[in-house]
Amino acid sequence: MPIDCISFRDTAYVSKLICDYVENRSELQPLYHRFPTLENFKAQLEAKQTEFNTEKRSVLVAALSHQYRELSPSKMASNAIQSLADNNTFTVTTGHQLNLLGGPLYFLYKIITTINLAKELQQKYPKNKFVPVFWMASEDHDFDEINHFHFQNKRFQWTQQSSGAVGELSTSGLTEFIQVFINVLGNSTHAIALKKLVKNAYADHSDLASATRYLVHTLFGSEGLLVIDGNDSTLKRLFIPQMTSELTSQLAFRSVSNTNKELLKIDAAYKVQVNPRELNLFYLKENLRERIVKKESTYSVINTDITWDLVGILEEVNLHPERFSPNVIMRPLYQESILPNLCYIGGGGELSYWLQLKSYFEAEHIQFPNLLHRNSVLLISKKQHQKLDKLRVSVSDLFQNKQLFIQSQIKKTSKLPIDLSPQKEQLKQQFKHLHLIASQTDKSFKGAVSAQEKKQIKGLESLEKRLLKAEKKAHTDYVDRLESLHLELFPNGSLQERTVNFTEFYLEHGDAFMDHLKSELAPLNQKFHVLAL
Repeated sequence: MPIDCISFRDTAYVSKLICDYVENRSELQPLYHRFPTLENFKAQLEAKQTEFNTEKRSVLVAALSHQYRELSPSKMASNAIQSLADNNTFTVTTGHQLNLLGGPLYFLYKIITTINLAKELQQKYPKNKFVPVFWMASEDHDFDEINHFHFQNKRFQWTQQSSGAVGELSTSGLTEFIQVFINVLGNSTHAIALKKLVKNAYADHSDLASATRYLVHTLFGSEGLLVIDGNDSTLKRLFIPQMTSELTSQLAFRSVSNTNKELLKIDAAYKVQVNPRELNLFYLKENLRERIVKKESTYSVINTDITWDLVGILEEVNLHPERFSPNVIMRPLYQESILPNLCYIGGGGELSYWLQLKSYFEAEHIQFPNLLHRNSVLLISKKQHQKLDKLRVSVSDLFQNKQLFIQSQIKKTSKLPIDLSPQKEQLKQQFKHLHLIASQTDKSFKGAVSAQEKKQIKGLESLEKRLLKAEKKAHTDYVDRLESLHLELFPNGSLQERTVNFTEFYLEHGDAFMDHLKSELAPLNQKFHVLAL
């Protein structure tokens, strides 16, 4: 069982929009079809079953079979691929960039949430089959976001020149990087397993997409997880109607722009995650992924001399659909048009932009999926848990920034009245009487009373800060231990899951670490899980 489950709102790390969504705020209902409950998946699968035809299933099975040709897929994975030909089979999907070794821990949490949801759906609807899918963001071109990971407070980074889609990057330049990393692992049983995984993934595969497919399949293929690469000519061919629509009608720009306005009308505190462009396609060739823009009747690829008129670009789409790459706005539509998908599982940032897309999906007549926030996790070792007890710190206290955390703990443990809120409230009550008197005399006296109130409140706040500073100094050892523990669990002031790589925990616990996550994470429990290791 988790040590604790904390509401996202109480963590101070999740946006207001996502907190409102996971709490099913009624005002947000126009932004999605069905809230992700087990019961609501029945209507979702019936709608998707009607929309997703046999031809698409046949193309999908062939494409996945081709993509897996260099692997020795598990029996579960092979069966899952073939099952997609059946009209009663559906997917639940997550996606991620091709970060080295998966990047931060939430890479694992996304996948395990997806696997566990598929299992729950299988129990609820045994007449259907549910396949977990990992979508590789192989067409991204932001190399700086994926070329590193953090292990034991060190940053391991792959340095090289990059252009074009990252999935096509050659892994030939990773030899030195691999050696540097495996040299720090030691020679334990788990270290040997990690070394083998890293070498087999990055030394034995020619490009980053193949290496990532191997990595994810090795970790999760036994669970029936399928890894899909959208950068595939046969799958892109299924998307020709939507790419044609984008080039001729710009539905994404109009639909999403209108939704963004509606989003801010619901709550001005919400943040618009992405803004659509007039055209939301890139042109993709070897070492090239650049935006397509339209000026008057001419389409062109920025930073190149490639141009077309309307007839020319539509001919290019039909002859070479693989040369067109959807951006962040269109990628979800592409995914949902080629998969019999029921649910997309992502982090807060991802779901924020998915919530901007429903009207666009409706305009393109593609079923909008259920949206589920991935499980979020804080891992605490037995030793760290013992420290929490000794320091008299509750788990929920940790989810503050370091400064507020230290202040709150000092105020809790100090024998002195550091919190002068009662005195400030008493002072405000006294000034209420003075304000009443001031209202019956001239304006200058009223202003003098207000100024004096502010001055005295500031004076008490200054005393409060000085008391806190004195108590910190008097309890230096306690403060140092608090800071050290907070830094261990929230490295660089950020969530553990956004910084640390899974290999740090795998090195200590091996496959038992993965099994523990699979057994403890509950996908429909939309709270922050705190797990003991």
